[in-house]
Amino acid sequence: MSFSPRQPAAIPERTAALSAPRWVPLVLLAIVVGALYAGIFGRLFEDWLHDPDYSHGILVPLFSGFLVWRMRHRLARLPTQPSWWGLAGIVGALTVLVVGKLGAELFLTRSSFILLLGGIVLYFLGWRWLRALLFPLLFLFLMIPIPALLFDQISLPLQFFASHVASSLLTLAGVPVLRAGNIIRLPTMTLEVAQACSGIRSLISLIALAIIYGYFLESSLWRRVVLVAAAVPIAVLANAGRIMGTGMLVEYWSPEWATGFFHAFSGWLVFVVALFLLFGFHSLLRLPGSRASHA
Repeated sequence: MSFSPRQPAAIPERTAALSAPRWVPLVLLAIVVGALYAGIFGRLFEDWLHDPDYSHGILVPLFSGFLVWRMRHRLARLPTQPSWWGLAGIVGALTVLVVGKLGAELFLTRSSFILLLGGIVLYFLGWRWLRALLFPLLFLFLMIPIPALLFDQISLPLQFFASHVASSLLTLAGVPVLRAGNIIRLPTMTLEVAQACSGIRSLISLIALAIIYGYFLESSLWRRVVLVAAAVPIAVLANAGRIMGTGMLVEYWSPEWATGFFHAFSGWLVFVVALFLLFGFHSLLRLPGSRASHA
C-alpha cells in the first residue's frame, strides 16, 4: 500500500489567488480618484492655509475621519449589499467634476469628490452603509469654500445688518453716528464695513465648530440642532460688537485703532468671544427646568 504525499500549501495558494482579484478594482479606483483630485485638493489645502474664512477647513476631514473610525464596530456588523444605483451616483459625480472643470467652478469640482465618495459607498457596500456614513459625508461640505456668487449674496445683507446693529449700539453709548448702508460716519472718522468685516468668516467657522462641539459635549440631538442654529445669531452679534468696539476706540482713543494690528487682532478676538457665547448658551440649555434638558 502506498500513500501519495499531501500538499497543504495548495489550498492557501488557491484561496489567495481567488481573493486577490477582489481588491484589484479598489486599488485601481483609489489610483484613478487620486489622479483626478490631487490637483484639486492641493489648491483646496492652500485655501485652508491662506484664506482666513476657511482656516477651519483642515479640521473638517479630520473630524469626519474620526466619526468613521468611531463607528467602525457598528459598520463591521452591517451587511454589504452593493447597489447598481451607486454606479449612477459615480457617473453623476464625474459629470459634476467635468462641468466644474469646463466652467472653472471650484465649488463643483470639489463637491464632486464628496458625491463620488457617496456613489462608491453605495456601489460597493449598499444603502445601509450610505445611511450610516451620511453625516460624515455631509459634514465634508463645510471644508469647501462656498461659491463666490453665493458668498456675495450672503455677505452683503450681513454687512448692512452688522452696520445697523453697530450704529445702534454706538448711539446708545452716546456716540454720534450717521449710517448710510454699510458706511458708518463718526465725528472723527468714517468706517466702512467691508465684505471681510461682514461676519461671514466667523459665521461659517462657528457653525463647523458648533457641530463638532455638540457632537463631543452634547448627547441630545435636540440640543445639538439648537446649538448649530444659535451659532448664526451669535456670530452676527459678536461681529456687530467688534464694529461697535472699533467705533468706540476711534472716537475716544485714536483713529489708528481702526487699522493695523488691532483690526486684524479684533477679528480673532471676536471669534473667541463668539465661542464663549456659544459655550454660555449651551450651559443655559442644560439648566434644570429647560425644555432641552428633558430631551
